[in-house]
Amino acid sequence: MKILVIHGPNLNLLGVREPEVYGSVTMEEINKGLEERASSHSIDFEAYQSNAEHEIVTKLQNSMNEVDFIIINPGALTHTSIAIRDSLLGIGVPFYEVHISNIFAREEFRHKSYFSDVANGVICGLGTQGYDLALRHIIDNYKDKK
Repeated sequence: MKILVIHGPNLNLLGVREPEVYGSVTMEEINKGLEERASSHSIDFEAYQSNAEHEIVTKLQNSMNEVDFIIINPGALTHTSIAIRDSLLGIGVPFYEVHISNIFAREEFRHKSYFSDVANGVICGLGTQGYDLALRHIIDNYKDKK
């Protein structure tokens, strides 16, 4: 089994960007924890971050038939990217949408996600633990079925 984690725009700034909203954990620390958990279950793990929508689309397309699950935090692209939505639908890989903050408790423009209705699951507002919860759900529900 292989899992791809995609971090969208500005998530490379975790740990320094608005710590009152996003906490003090860095993207590297998130990835390290996920990789350790995946490895302990004999799961291949890859993490990818981009600030560019077209690069995320290309990464998704290149992942077709290469990964079993995707965990994605599209960042601000959550509210704007039909292109990423279309890529996720086009490649047919089940995915989980993760948000560190509760997007429904923030500005109104953040309340709409282009991904939630087609995601296997959505986790928001639980901090960086949301990534780990998505991975744990995949392990608990799909690991022995692949």
